[in-house]
Amino acid sequence: MDEKVSDFFIPDNRITLDEELDYSRVDDFISAADAFSRATYQSVYIIDYYKQKFSYVSPNQILLSDLTPDRMKEIGYKFYLDYVPDDERAMLLEINRAGFSFYGNIPIEERKKWYICYDFHVKNGEKWQLVTHKLAPMALTSDGQVWLALCVVSVSSHSSAGHVEMHRVGSPEYYEYNIDTRRWKKCIMPTLSPAEKDVLTLSMQGYTMAEIADKICLSADSVKKYRQRIFEKLDVKNIAEAIMCASNNKLI
Repeated sequence: MDEKVSDFFIPDNRITLDEELDYSRVDDFISAADAFSRATYQSVYIIDYYKQKFSYVSPNQILLSDLTPDRMKEIGYKFYLDYVPDDERAMLLEINRAGFSFYGNIPIEERKKWYICYDFHVKNGEKWQLVTHKLAPMALTSDGQVWLALCVVSVSSHSSAGHVEMHRVGSPEYYEYNIDTRRWKKCIMPTLSPAEKDVLTLSMQGYTMAEIADKICLSADSVKKYRQRIFEKLDVKNIAEAIMCASNNKLI
């Protein structure tokens, strides 16, 4: 399959009420995204679904590969064709289709509370970097179509592409998409106990297991057991993955 930029812009999110689009507001959205980008290591960009382009791209390096922000804005959606592996571009198109189909069943007044996240590889020099991509609506038309969307990209805590999830802010429930069966499944976000959060937070701060044990008045064996429980709950293999997963999913 030879993917084209136009394949990403589908009828499920076709903007017909273009008279409602107030482009005088876009600079305010860009200023907010730029301020956020200065406070995080994550890459940030804004999609304009009406003009079918990127309105803003942050200078943060995770997504840029060998591009400048201005160059990435210039090529827009062609970035996905040139900097994503061949076998994952079709996956991105399927995620795009499934995501907007799901979104169309959410009441219009609730749509800004939802975001979708998924993992894919981007070219980084001679290597492929696995990233987590989160997309949240910033501005909608009155009939609920997404005009502007904020995208935030971070290093993935997984080891493979996919992991498509639709989340509602403030809810432990989320929906996981199976690309093979094309079905969504309701899931519950894992929760960490206060002790598990303490262990993970202190690990983020660089403390060893012995130092953590001393700080929270537990034995080193107990801290080791808490870490193992964290790994099992988050389905990760080590503390670095656990920290990334918990941060990406707002568990700490």
